[in-house]
Amino acid sequence: MLAEPLISFLLLRKAKSVLQKNQENEDLIPLISILSYAIVALYAAEVIFSLDHAINWVWHFLLLGLLYLGLTRKEYLPLRTILFAILPLAIILFIDDAFLLISKAAHHKFSTYIDAVTLSAVVWLVARLITSSKQERALKKANEQTLQEQEKRKWVTIKNEELEEVVSQRTAELQNQKNEIEKTLNELRATQTQLIHSEKMASLGELTAGIAHEIQNPLNFVNNFSELNTELIQEMNDEILKGNLEEVKSLASDIKENEEKIIFHGKRADAIVKGMLQHSRSSNGVKELTNINNLCDEYLRLAYHGLRARDKSFNAGMKTDFDPNLAEIKVVPQDIGRVVLNLLTNAFYAVKEKDTAEKLMQQNESTINEPFAGRPSIKKYEPMVCISTKSLIDSIQIQVADNGNGIPQNAIEKIFQPFFTTKPTGEGTGLGLSMSYDIIIKGHNGNLEVATSADENNMNKPTGTTFTITLPK
Repeated sequence: MLAEPLISFLLLRKAKSVLQKNQENEDLIPLISILSYAIVALYAAEVIFSLDHAINWVWHFLLLGLLYLGLTRKEYLPLRTILFAILPLAIILFIDDAFLLISKAAHHKFSTYIDAVTLSAVVWLVARLITSSKQERALKKANEQTLQEQEKRKWVTIKNEELEEVVSQRTAELQNQKNEIEKTLNELRATQTQLIHSEKMASLGELTAGIAHEIQNPLNFVNNFSELNTELIQEMNDEILKGNLEEVKSLASDIKENEEKIIFHGKRADAIVKGMLQHSRSSNGVKELTNINNLCDEYLRLAYHGLRARDKSFNAGMKTDFDPNLAEIKVVPQDIGRVVLNLLTNAFYAVKEKDTAEKLMQQNESTINEPFAGRPSIKKYEPMVCISTKSLIDSIQIQVADNGNGIPQNAIEKIFQPFFTTKPTGEGTGLGLSMSYDIIIKGHNGNLEVATSADENNMNKPTGTTFTITLPK
């Protein structure tokens, strides 16, 4: 019989393959190989020596023994499907030979049924083998897909690690760049603070001459009235000795009036000094009720006398138009003072520049015997700076105007930009109007506008600039 030796041989080969694949109980592999060779040799002996009936039982017990071991040992778990497919055929073949051994007549009588059952077992075996083969292919495909997915995940993991490393490096670079930018920004802020401080000190320097002039007047009054009171007191002592009470009372009244004037001018000098100190110190951002009319009047005279101290030949008209109904409003006085001073200083600078140019042109005209034909006569220029205040419904307005040369149209849009100036190099930092704009817009929620008229081709056409400050009440 070929079926059982062939099945046993193939079963051993399959078992060997499973052990090699799973790398379990590898010490059994040599034994399985020896047993495979023994099956081949035994089958060859069966064929050569015609050992049909004697050796059948060896094949039965060998196959059943292999099936038993395969079904009971866990290392052969992958063979369970094949083992269950072989088991019915092995049992039927065993029963067939046992039936033949017990009763040949009975075996002959039921041989048809036995053959049918054997055929069914063979069909079952073939069907199970086919199914098992399909399952193995599907399992192999699934394993391959799993391996591919694992490889893909591994590749993705590697790429993620590489990407994370790149991101880490880039993050470190960006952090370094950020630190450098922050360092540069801090340096720029420090430089800006120094420039702003320098601008404040420059404006204070411009005030110094004006302050000296302004403080000199009340000090002269104090000195003069003090000397006069000294003389009056001496006269009063003489009249007391004479007993002339009426004259004593008159002298006492004069002394009292002089003392009131001394007090008034002393307070005037004190107010000027306090204003200078307030202008020089850093702003604390605290808003106070401030009389805008007094502030504008104070800085108008200080700005004018400051420029006069540097150029004695300069003269300009000053016009004020203060709204008497203008109530005090809450502002940071030193900040608004800086803005007004800056605008007034620029206004006086503008009219001074135009006045110098006009005088130069007049000198040139006087040196020429005959003026150019058709040229219009030039009116005498009178420098003028005006400052006015006005109370509106929910705000107040401060205007500083001059009749200088005006601002060129191509500079209007940039006039409030930091470091932009229309003055010659060395005469302006370009921070004055920028600081003023920030103080009004950001510091006081107000508005700062400029209107100008400049015409270089027509000298008789009025020119000038007007800055308008609007502050909320």
